[in-house]
Parts: sequence; structure tokens; C-alpha cells
Amino acid sequence: MLSTLCLPLLLLIPGTTLAANFTVVVNGTSSHAIPSTLYGMMFESGDGGLYAEMLQNRAFQQVTPNTTAALASWGAINSAQIAVVNNTTPVSPALPNSLQLTIPTGAPGPVGVQNSGFFGINVNASWRYNASFFYKLPAKSTFKGPFTVSLKSASGQTLATTSIRVHAPPANVWTHVSVSLKPRFSPTTTNNVFTVTIDGASSAGQTIFFSLFSLFPPTFRNRPNGMRMDIAETLQQAGPSFFRFPGGNNIGQSFAQRWVWNNTIGPLTQRPGRVGDWSYINTDGLGLFEYLIFVEDMGMQPIMAVWAGYSLNGASVAESGLAPFIQQAKDQIDFVIGDATTNTMGARRAAMGHPAPFTLNYVEVGNEDFFSTTYPYRWKDFVGDLSAAYPQITFIATGSTFNPSLTPNPKAWDIHVYQTPQWFTQNTFIYDSFQRNGTIYFEGEYAAISTNASNLFGNPAQGRLTFPTMQGAAAEAAFMTGLERNADIVFAASYAPLIGSVDHNQWTPNLIGFNANSVIRSTSYYAQQLFSLNRGDEYLPTTLPSSTGHTFWSVTPKQISNTDSIAATLTFHLPFDTVATTGSTTVMTGDAMTSNTPESPDAIIPKTNTISIPGKEFSFTAPPISVSVLSIVAH
Repeated sequence: MLSTLCLPLLLLIPGTTLAANFTVVVNGTSSHAIPSTLYGMMFESGDGGLYAEMLQNRAFQQVTPNTTAALASWGAINSAQIAVVNNTTPVSPALPNSLQLTIPTGAPGPVGVQNSGFFGINVNASWRYNASFFYKLPAKSTFKGPFTVSLKSASGQTLATTSIRVHAPPANVWTHVSVSLKPRFSPTTTNNVFTVTIDGASSAGQTIFFSLFSLFPPTFRNRPNGMRMDIAETLQQAGPSFFRFPGGNNIGQSFAQRWVWNNTIGPLTQRPGRVGDWSYINTDGLGLFEYLIFVEDMGMQPIMAVWAGYSLNGASVAESGLAPFIQQAKDQIDFVIGDATTNTMGARRAAMGHPAPFTLNYVEVGNEDFFSTTYPYRWKDFVGDLSAAYPQITFIATGSTFNPSLTPNPKAWDIHVYQTPQWFTQNTFIYDSFQRNGTIYFEGEYAAISTNASNLFGNPAQGRLTFPTMQGAAAEAAFMTGLERNADIVFAASYAPLIGSVDHNQWTPNLIGFNANSVIRSTSYYAQQLFSLNRGDEYLPTTLPSSTGHTFWSVTPKQISNTDSIAATLTFHLPFDTVATTGSTTVMTGDAMTSNTPESPDAIIPKTNTISIPGKEFSFTAPPISVSVLSIVAH
């Protein structure tokens, strides 16, 4: 059999300057398969990031009318009077707030509103933008238009513009308009705005109401209401096999703020949005259907969470009150996999353009329920009902493993760990001691987030990492060799959090950073990419690394990786009759605390070279603090 050997070699030797030598004897008989789901992604909220909508506070969702805060990201142009109001018939019950624009007298020239986007708007002359909004005129209005819709620089330079004629709609009737904007050139910054203006002189004294503005660039796979291309492509290039959504903590900080799946589907005018767990508004424009389409476009499979009667503010639904929420979970699952001809929720999915069921093999019941004392009765009632209705689905528990015990016994557990690089190095063998009793595990959230074990969640001055470091990535990679060695029980793992704005965030570090026009791939991103793109089909037993050492490896017949914190030489003994005379190495290395940042996005990137292989026995020297992939054809 022809094999491409991949040997994840991970070496961490902080504080030492002595080279180490290791002999690694490879067994040609695999001990277990590597699950196709082993490496994937965990995701919580897309507004201003993965979700490509460029206007912040586009529909004034979940804000208090007649307050300054309600106008976040909006501004008046040329003395216009603007306010968010709820005293007029809204565009829909789900979007009760509207933007009221009043044109003052004595304001010649363009008068209107502008939106600054999510910390800037990326204007690219090679793109065509789709803009839209709803408007209505009050009774006795004499406004005749037109509207001018533009993209402008902060200095007022027009980058793209078009006009919309007004056809005198009936009073108090909402009208939807959409236009295409093609920039004349690309500005040098993202300090740009979206504007809607009218002529002040001819419209003096007029009042106009607006709702649900929108501005979309070209999207990933050209999907309407889709994903931001550069972020989606960066995720795709990491080779993930699953996508965990909608959280994570963002599944609900409180009962009122919980994920309600059916509030996230259908026309955008029917999505009320909610205040997310990270303090900003979730428009839910990226809803259940968009998630599923994205997962399918990416060739991933979903690990989908259902809200299970507990919110992170500590409130739980009493057992006697769980029935409607269990039914909501059933409806959510039916929307994903229900037969379009016999199932009401499946028919709703089909009406949205996807008659065939989506793939759904894993459903997570709740999130981080180790904070709760009520999980035993909630798990029993939810999973007792759901597993009977969907026996083909694996339901994942989110409490502390086996403490307390749950009934029915979980087939899978989700485990989260945020720790120091040292912890990950010292715990590469943590799963080796787990019982082989039929239970499987999902390392659903993990990351090296601090160098200070006594204050993991402190600030940067206290050791908290702003961006992933080379040391942290190497330690995470060391941990991942343990995941591969125990892939008979570990079926999936995902770094978390996945994406974070470099301009405004509540958590660091993140796998990927972004701003309005760029994406920063971290050292941890490259470590994840190296393992995922080079994952094997089977695990080959080898001479084991020391559980208390600093050098770690894993061998699979399709992958080889190596991480190190100082130079170390590994001598491999291969069990194959024929070994190619050359192979390749992809190595990521650098100083321990070096990070990829907006200022230096490519400070550390993997580099690939060809190496000579003298035979079945060969040596490889891993540089200090490194993650390496060696690929060798053998049979």
C-alpha cells in the first residue's frame, strides 16, 4: 500500500539551550482510525465579521428609541434632524424602530444620513455593492425625491453614487428600494461612509422614515445575504471538517436573549435580533439557514447546539416548564433534516430553496452546563425525548464529564479548556487515561490564552495574550498530538474563539483577527491548518514521547507535524519496504512571544522545503519553538 507519512512532531523546551535527541520507531500497523471530523471550528456571532453586511445598526434592532445610543454608527449630514422612533407604523412587528429624517429649512445641498460601518467600510473599485433600504412618507408629504445613495470618503470625496427616483407611494406605506454601486477607484483607507441624501432646498420641512438599510459587497460563493469573502476563504484554507454553531456562550446570556432558531429564518424584516452575550446586537441576518448553507458550501458538517433551558446568568427553566423548549429543539432539528414533503419544518426549509435535508449527525444540548446545577433533569428530559425521535443523531453533553452522572448516559461530552502554554505541554497525555467505555469526546473549545496560570483571564499586563504567540501555537500543537493519539475516543476538536475584530473585541486571543479590509492569520491558525490539511486516515503507534518531556510527535499515513521550543533531532525508523528518497517539510518557527499582528501580519508563517530521505532510517532536526510537518511517500 502506498502511504504518505505525516509525523506530527512537537517539541517544547522552554528555558533550555541544549539540543535533544530522540529515536522514534514507527509501527506499520495502525491502532485506530483518525476521525474525518477531528479538526474543525467553533463559532458564535457573525455581525461585523463573517457575515458580510457592512452597515452597523442597520435596522435599529434592540435599541431604545429617542436616545443617542440608538443612533450608533449613524450621523446626520448638513444639519439634518435624525432620531430613532417607534411612534410610526413599522416595516414589520419584528423591527419596531425606524429612522426619522427631518429636513430643516435653510439647508441647501445634500441633506441626509450616513453610516460608518463596522469601524470602517472597505471600498474596492473591482467590486459591485448591493445597497437597499425601506422608506415611507407621512400623510400629506410632498416629497418627490430623488434619493442619492453614495459611498464617500470621510473627507467627502464621492467614491460611488447613484440616484433613486421616487414614484409617490401611498402615504404611510413602506417601499423597498435597491441599487448597485460601482466605485470609481479604491481609496487608500477604510475610513469611508455610506450615505443617503436628498436635496435640502427642494425638500425643506419634509419628513421621511427609513428602515432596514443594507450594504453588501460580493460574498463567498456569491450567496445573497452571505459571508465576507476574505474571512470565509481564510476559514476554508484551514481545511475544517465541522462547524459548531450558534455557540458557545452566544446561545443565551439570559432567557430573553437566548437563541430562538425560528427568529433567525425567513425575510430579514421578520428577524427581531437580540442582544448577544458579548454585549453587542446580533441582527440574526446570519441565521440558521445561512449557517447551514455556509457549512455546506465549505464542505463541513454542522455540530449544532440547541438551547436547553439554561442561560449563563444562572437562570434555569423548571422541569415542569421544559416541554415547549424541547418542542422548539425538535422543530429546529426538523428544519435541518425533516422531509420536505411530510414535515412542516422541512417544508419551510424547502420553501427557502433547499428541498433536500442538510447533514446533521451531532447536536449539542446546551452550552457549558457545568455552571448549572439543573443539567441532570434538563439533560434527561431533552435527550430522553430527542434521542427517541432522532436515534441517528449523537447528542453531546456539556456539563462536567460524569460529574454528576447523567441519565441517559451521554454518548459524547464537550470539554473546554483555556490555559497556559505550559498546561497544554504538560497535558498532552490527558486523554490517555480516559476509559474506553464507548464514550467519545469533543474538545469543543481550547486555546493557550495567558502565560499566568494564577490569573488566566486577566489583562495583558497580567499575562493575558492579545494575539496567539509562537509559544502558544507550539503548545497547542503538542496537545493536538495527544488528540490524534487518542482519536479512538476524541472525535472532534476546535480552537476557540474563532474570529475577533482587532478594532473592538471582548476576548483575546482569537484564531483569526480582522478589520474592515484585512484578515490576520495567527500562529495558532497556522498550527491548526498544518494539522487539518495533513490529517491522516489512521494512527500509527510509535515510541511514545515522555509525558513529562517537551518533545511530542504523532505519525499518521497522510500527515506529519512537529513542534519544538528548541532545536531537537529526531531519528525515525520506518517499517516500510520502500521509502522515497525525497520528502517535504513545512516548518513554522520563531521567538516564543512573537505574534502575527495587524502591524506585522506575516511575522511568522510556515515555510516549505524539500528534504533528502536516505532510507528507512533518517533524522530530522526541528528548530527551536516550532511546528513542523514532514511528508514522506512510503510503502
